[in-house]
Amino acid sequence: MSLEDAKNQVDQAFTREKWRGLSFENAFGGATSFLRRRYSKDLAGVDLAVTGIPFDQAVTNRPGARFGPRAIREASTLQPYDPPYGWGYDPLSLLNIVDYGDLAFDYANTRDVPGRIEAHIGTIMDAGVVPVTLGGDHFVTLPILRAVAARRGPVALIQFDAHSDTWVDDDPERIDHGTFLYKAIREGVVDPAASVSIGIRTDNPDTLGVTILDAPSVHQLGTDATLAGIRKVIGDRPVYITFDIDALDPAFAPGTGTPVWGGLASWQAAALLRGLAGIDLIGGDVVEVSPPYDYTGATAIAGAHVAMELIALCGWNRRG
Repeated sequence: MSLEDAKNQVDQAFTREKWRGLSFENAFGGATSFLRRRYSKDLAGVDLAVTGIPFDQAVTNRPGARFGPRAIREASTLQPYDPPYGWGYDPLSLLNIVDYGDLAFDYANTRDVPGRIEAHIGTIMDAGVVPVTLGGDHFVTLPILRAVAARRGPVALIQFDAHSDTWVDDDPERIDHGTFLYKAIREGVVDPAASVSIGIRTDNPDTLGVTILDAPSVHQLGTDATLAGIRKVIGDRPVYITFDIDALDPAFAPGTGTPVWGGLASWQAAALLRGLAGIDLIGGDVVEVSPPYDYTGATAIAGAHVAMELIALCGWNRRG
């Protein structure tokens, strides 16, 4: 860390002159953009845009994920001093990254939200930029996938989750975080034969053809065998990753709406994400971080690390 930089850097969310590079601004001060990247709606020359969707009106239990993007940004201020550990390269110095800010929407008009999310992500993708989204509850992934599929075809999906989210829901007007994948498959925006769900530990017999690598199997077989299983399913397809923070055991991420015991440890999640290096990642999200249920901030910290891993995955194939 540069002491001189630390003395002089402040509010790099607005004052940052270059897209790339580490940041040494005091973690406890300044405007909290994600990883101290510049806030910008100008996507010219940008490789990756981080954006927040503070929507949590589709939850079945505890609300609060609307505060997730803000908490994840704050938690991320500890990370931009150094390259992410274990990757062997610095994505912050390789990629042009901006914080695109949050989606604007009328909280009292939930019917309008899905279309706004789809258009928001579509705007990012139409600029040739990879979207990494901070949720919000898991419903937000459905309109994101619609936007991705409209431009890249049916999506190969890697889902980290405690729940399959394929419960039956044939009402197109319902907005429910527990049925996002059911609808995505029924609409044809996700290809179940090329999709895998990791960390599942709730019972739902109909997974619509998605391969399940549940939490007990990860614990028993280990991360290497799990990674081999993931790669066998997705092949060399372009892939989208959605990471519900409740994939982690509540010991590691208590701040979420529907916690389930027996989940992944943070080290397992890190090993799995890093072990996916080389995949063609076309977008990703981390959702269901609900800060009101975690006074320690550990859940938001985990969410910030997941988002950093997604960024590192995006940059891996661009090295050199």
